[in-house]
Amino acid sequence: MTNSELIIRDFHEDDYPELMKLWESLHLSRPERGDDLQIIKKTIALGGKLLIATHEDRIVGSAWITNNGRRLYLHHMGVLPKYQGQGVGTAIMHYVNAFASEMKMQIKLEVHQENIAAQKLYRKFGYKALEGYDVLIRREF
Repeated sequence: MTNSELIIRDFHEDDYPELMKLWESLHLSRPERGDDLQIIKKTIALGGKLLIATHEDRIVGSAWITNNGRRLYLHHMGVLPKYQGQGVGTAIMHYVNAFASEMKMQIKLEVHQENIAAQKLYRKFGYKALEGYDVLIRREF
């Protein structure tokens, strides 16, 4: 695949059904995470961004950036297996970092310990582990 065949663009509401299929296939979304269309629209309205990577009009990757006013957070960065190793993740990360630079904000992410390929990609872009920190979450309201 050449870069001219890959398009990185902002999310459109009609992308949602195909985006959910991508996230589910990559195990990025589960019902307890609450990744519905209303939440996506809310995070974008609060200064976030959802990037979509397409090839031949098919969604092949994504990166969801939320903004809490202090820092940006990268979520749901993923590429379909068929397109991995072809520069799609690298292309998406260029857009992610450009957005963070434009916003003049730090960006933070979480990556699974076993996802070595993603860790290598993030390190290539200057991301470093926060030594001494564990990730905790409470999903109940």
